[in-house]
Formats: sequence, C-alpha cells, structure tokens
Amino acid sequence: MILDGLNPEQRAAAEAVRGPVCILAGAGSGKTTTLTRRIANQIASSAFEPSQVLALTFTERAANELKTRLHKLGIAGDVRARTFHAEALAQVAHFVGSPQIIGSKAAIIGPLVRKLPPPYKFKATKDVAGEIERAKNRRITPETYLDKLGDHNPVLPPELMVGIFKAYEQRKKGLDFEDLLEQAIVAMERPDVADRVRSKYHALSVDEYQDVNLLQQTLLESWLGGRDELCVVGDDYQSIYGFTGATPSWLIDFEKRHPNAKVVTLTKNYRSTPQVLHVANRLTTGLAGKSKILEATKPEGGDCDLSEYSSDEAEVRAIVAEIDVLAQSGVPFEEIAILYRINARSEDYEEALAAARIPYQVRDGSFLRRPGPRAALKALQRGTHTVEEVCRALGFDPDAEPEGQEEITRHADLGRLVALAEEFDGSVAEFLADLRKRFEDDAGARGVVLSTYHRAKGLEWDAVFLPRLEERELPFALSKSDEALAEERRLLYVGITRARAHLRLSWAREREGKNTKPSRFLREINPSQKQVQPRPKMADSELFSRLRDWRRRTAQELDVPAYIVFNDKTLREISEREPQTLAELSRISGIGPAKLERHGPEVLAVVSAALSA
Repeated sequence: MILDGLNPEQRAAAEAVRGPVCILAGAGSGKTTTLTRRIANQIASSAFEPSQVLALTFTERAANELKTRLHKLGIAGDVRARTFHAEALAQVAHFVGSPQIIGSKAAIIGPLVRKLPPPYKFKATKDVAGEIERAKNRRITPETYLDKLGDHNPVLPPELMVGIFKAYEQRKKGLDFEDLLEQAIVAMERPDVADRVRSKYHALSVDEYQDVNLLQQTLLESWLGGRDELCVVGDDYQSIYGFTGATPSWLIDFEKRHPNAKVVTLTKNYRSTPQVLHVANRLTTGLAGKSKILEATKPEGGDCDLSEYSSDEAEVRAIVAEIDVLAQSGVPFEEIAILYRINARSEDYEEALAAARIPYQVRDGSFLRRPGPRAALKALQRGTHTVEEVCRALGFDPDAEPEGQEEITRHADLGRLVALAEEFDGSVAEFLADLRKRFEDDAGARGVVLSTYHRAKGLEWDAVFLPRLEERELPFALSKSDEALAEERRLLYVGITRARAHLRLSWAREREGKNTKPSRFLREINPSQKQVQPRPKMADSELFSRLRDWRRRTAQELDVPAYIVFNDKTLREISEREPQTLAELSRISGIGPAKLERHGPEVLAVVSAALSA
C-alpha cells in the first residue's frame, strides 16, 4: 500500500529508509507524496519508531498536510511534523523556559524609522524589518553588520541601518523568530540537552530544503550531531527567498557534505501539459545547479502564448477579455491567476476586473488595504486636506527613486492615489466612495487570483497569466548582482510551472508613457519571438556625453553639485529615450514639474542638436 502508485524514481526514494538521502524534486513531480511515502516506509519497515522521526517544514500548512497523508497511509503514532520554529519553541520552552515571542517587528521598528531624517523617515517598515531578518538569518549581529555587508546594499544607508538594528535589539521585550532559533542552538550546546534531543530524534527529514538559511542549517546540524540519518527534499530551481538569507547552496552541495548520500531526481511532472513544460524547460538552460528536465505525464492540451502589446492599457484589456473567454469555456475564475513581481502591480487588474464585474481575490492584500493607501485614506477621512497634500505628507515625491520592494510599492500606491484624484471630478468624500467601488474589499472573496510570484509558490491553477515581462520588472530593477539576477530567473520559472493547461506571457512596448524593453528571459524561452525594432539611435555615449556637459555647465551656473540638476540615471534614460517634447520628457523618472519647468527646454535643445548633428 505504501509504495503503490509510485513511479520508479519515487519508489527508489521511498525505499531508501536510511540516510543520507537527497531528493531533487522538479516542479509538479510529487515531492510531498514521495517524502510522505518514505517516512511511512521508514516506520513500516521498522527502521525507526514513529516517535524517532522528525519532519521539518517551512509552514504549518505543509506540516499538517504531511500528518494528514501519513494518517491516511495507516501510520499511527507520534511522528513529529513541525516547522523549524515550532520545534525550536518546544525545545526552548522545555529546556530553558517558556519565552515571550514577538509576533511582529513593526511595532518596534516603525517608531524608530519615523524618527529618521527625511526622506528616510518614510521608508516602509517592512523593508527595514526584512533587512534585520536578513542579517539575523545569516547570524549577523549589530556589532558585525557593517563588516559583513560586502556588496549588499541595505534599504537604508549602512550607518542608519545599523543604528536601527541596535535600537531594535535594545528595545524588544522578548524573542523574535530568529532569536528563537538562536536560543535553540545555544541550548543544544549543553551536553545534557544535546543528548536528550538526539536520543529522541533518530531520523530527520527536511522539506523545501532549497529555502534553508544559515541559521536554520546551523540548528539542523546541531540536532543531527554528526549523524547521517537525514533526508532532504527540494528544488534549487525554485529557490526564491534570497532576501531572507535562504540559499540553494545547502541543497546543491549536499553530496559534498554527505559523500555517501543517495541522490534521487524526480522529473516526471504530474501538473502541467507538455506545452507548459516546453516553455519551462527552455528557461532551465540558464539555471545553474542540479539539472532537471521536466517530463510530461499529462496529454497534449491547452496552449501557451507570448503576446506583445502596444501599451500597458492594451495588455490589461486583453488579459481581462481573455479571462472572460476562459470562463465562458468552463474554466472557473478561482482556477485563473495573474502573477506579478511586486504588490503594487495588482492595482490595474483590481480596477479592470471590478469594472468588468469579474470577481477576484488578492493574495498579498488589495490596493486599499496596503500601507500607503490605508494611511492616506485614514488621513483623508479625518481631515480637510487634498489627496495630493496627504500623500506628500506621507512621503510621496514624484521625483523620488525609492529603494526596497515594499517602499517601491508604498510609493507607487501613493502616486496612484494622486493620479486617480486628478482624474476625479468631485469632493474628497465622493472620491473615497468611488475608490471603494473601484477596488472592492477582497476579504473572504473568491474569483480570479491576483498574487505575487513569491506568494504563488506551492500553488497551481488551470490558467496563469504572466504580464509585464520587461526589463526592470522581471528581472526587477533592484536585482543587479549575478545571484540576484539568477533568482529573478527562478521566479519566472516558478511562475511558469504554476500553470496546468493555459499559460499566457506578455509584455508591453510602452508602459505609463515610457518605452520598455522585453525581459531578457523571453529570448531564452522563445528565441523566435518577433522583437520590436525601434528606430535607430545614436550611440548612447554621444548623447549622454552632451547631456553631462550641459549638466556640468548648468551646475556651475547655479553653484550646486551636478547631481542636484539631474543624476546619471536620469541622463541615461534621456539619452535612451531621446524625448522630443516636454510631455515626453516629463515621463522620465527623476523629472518632476519643478525640474521640467527649470531645465526642460534646455534639455530638449541638447537632444535636438545631437539628433541633427
């Protein structure tokens, strides 16, 4: 019964009841089934007693799923299926004393951030909390933070960031989730604790091993105590949580640490059609690590399209229309998903789906429930200020270049509110009522799923739309290092492999009035895709050089640093886009109304002279 229905590779993994074992499980290859059957076989074969087995997961949902499946297989007894943190909490409570756990860092970090000088006081609290978690997951302390930065660019200037880090550590009353793992590691340094834990757990399994960070790996090794009774399951192609400190290297290098390991690779995919897998496999040529070419087990069916649209509005209209077609063909709305890179990208689809009376749900929180709009609406309801005044008080600046994914989302959300208000003819109260009609509250909602790639991991739908496949979006603008770019490629892989039958990829030549470039990843998955050929441009260096000369002269005349006039990023974008009018120039990042009025005509004159030279 336990081994029934398994394919040869799954069966080989389930029959390897003694460690070390590494199961490289491609997307949709039945990793949970394989892990569960192996644990069940460990017990049924009398290799271990149920109470001697510890299965570690990253979510309570995954732990409960393991326990449910084991129960269905007739495995009774006390098999421990827990998250790293749940097991660490149980051990710390037993051997040290029940700790007070801090559920969220925001209550401590928020006030600290708001005391920073502008513009840093408006930084998204979640970005700063994430930076602290990133450090602690790498076992970095406030004292070692600056020395271990390397080429990492934190969300705040390093000196400010380390100050927040120190203040956070001083002010917290209890343990955060990273402290909890550290406390468990410290407890395991006591011989009596180590002996009791290791005598209790003889065999360990780890699900989603590609998401392990240094802190978790250190704790895992302390529980093992040099033993080899370990089974890890994961897919380095789906390692997408580098911002938490996770790295696929622990999975990739498993055989180096365990030379006698049995390695089983699962490539038979039970989720997607051959058409979807063809696209996914094309992308794997650029993915380093352990090769896994997915093999289809489902029959031919569905379709995969790569579409190019003239504008962002055209892309949204086409996707909403296609959703309606899919629904009429029998695909439930709940089996359709639109995935995007950051939370701010949900707004267009919330508005368009609501207008089309298509139900939807937002996995990451709808527009009006995110920090920026929520704070703005709260202020608007209790005051007499305009929407723009409120948003500027919250840190919105059209000339700003925010850093950090949450801050980019918060800033974009505030900008969207300002734009919507400019289009609306009526009072603030009427505007707020209109917002609620446009962006319906998705609490308990059903319908088309709107989600980031990260939230979509582990899920699947009949139809998946992947819009905005453009440079600076995927890969994201902040992803500049080789490893960051590699993770962006893995994000797209995760998105593609969420689709069972229908996959729609798309990009727009123009977005928010600015020209775009298709994502470099599109060339990998569809080399035959017709590319738009823009009109020939002069060498970037020529116009860029002229613009820098103009900036130098202007800065000298105004007696200000050159970057006050325009930074290099703005000059580079001007040289790439070659604007011909003030309207075109206004669409370039870093050029707000004041700079447009002061420098716009001169910049256009420089561009015109260069083009006619």
